[in-house]
Amino acid sequence: MTYDALREKLRTVAFTTTTPFTDDGSQVRYDAIESNVRTLYDAGARVFIPCGNTGEYYSLSTSERVGVVEATVDALPADATVIGGAGGSTKTAVDLLEAYEAAGADAGMIMYPRHTYLHEEGLIDYYETLASATGLGIVVYKRGPLLTERVLSSVASLESVVAVKYAINDVKTFSALVENVPGDVVWLNGVAERFAPAYALEGAEGFTTGIGNFVPHPVLALDQALSAEDWQRAGRIRTVLRPLEDLREEDGGGAPFGSAKNVPSVKAGLDRQGLYGGPVREPLVALSAEDRDRVVDHVSAIENARIASDTAVRTE
Repeated sequence: MTYDALREKLRTVAFTTTTPFTDDGSQVRYDAIESNVRTLYDAGARVFIPCGNTGEYYSLSTSERVGVVEATVDALPADATVIGGAGGSTKTAVDLLEAYEAAGADAGMIMYPRHTYLHEEGLIDYYETLASATGLGIVVYKRGPLLTERVLSSVASLESVVAVKYAINDVKTFSALVENVPGDVVWLNGVAERFAPAYALEGAEGFTTGIGNFVPHPVLALDQALSAEDWQRAGRIRTVLRPLEDLREEDGGGAPFGSAKNVPSVKAGLDRQGLYGGPVREPLVALSAEDRDRVVDHVSAIENARIASDTAVRTE
């Protein structure tokens, strides 16, 4: 796939998939990956991001990451787009990108850098090295202040860099970056459904979703409304989906532990829908029984709203 074709594929909603584990958390359930992503594909999803934060990237070994991406690619038809998360040291990230390319993935999403001591020049060198090491398209993941406008401006000019996933709740800075950063990149709203209309107005051409793993039709309907610039409908769908997103943002023990319920909420939603969610790995923690009940209630409310990807929003 050419980089231009890949950019066009990314102008939609991308589903950040979970990694299913056995009951004791010790092994990856590759069979469950297949059934989960095929269910999403049959619902209309076409872009998939395994091994992102929703996929518990930092709780996986290198071989597990490769296995998850391989299982995702193998489960999907050729018209699906698969973007595997890769990060860490330069060697680790290059090894992953090479393995993903061999597996048939279309792009690599470079996870937000977590090194303690960083320099702008070093970050630019890092992304340039990764981009030159693979034929895959590269998605840059901005989740904090380290990827400054200068870094993004340098990296976005690289031929293989096709998109920036912006996952900070700061639409003012996003708007400025879209205006000021050169290069042919697709800007993706990485803070999901709650703020999708606002980010779309400021230049986001797609967004990523976690809750779409278990309520794909309303999320696809939101994407259709945004593409049609039907802001009223997009706002109505956003309002129906917001309680789930609010729950996922809740902390797990104070301010430093924000969004601790993010991934376990998605897995609980999968379980509720008869798919496979299963446990999370430490340092994540399973939802309380009360919070699992809240997920069930929110999903029921979404179902009662009867949002479909090919019809207007109807509420009872």
